Amino acid sequence: MKDGIHPAYRDVLFHDLSNDFKFITRSTLHSKDTITHEGKEYPLVKIEVSSESHPFYTGKHKVLDTAGRIDKFRQKFGSRAGKVST
Repeated sequence: MKDGIHPAYRDVLFHDLSNDFKFITRSTLHSKDTITHEGKEYPLVKIEVSSESHPFYTGKHKVLDTAGRIDKFRQKFGSRAGKVST
């Protein structure tokens, strides 16, 4: 490989914020945050979904409707939603 044209490929600690799961893998991602894990300092990349929290991998399906989107939709469109005019 030519020198100076490839990004730095190093160990990075990824932190899944949804369930506090951490794992180390190699990556070229840059981060200003660092964390000490098992006596060694790693760049820290915060993520919201990983294989430990994704419904496909965990087998747990979650429906989050915090904003009440379904109710808002039903109020806006009422009984017209879902009917097809012919």
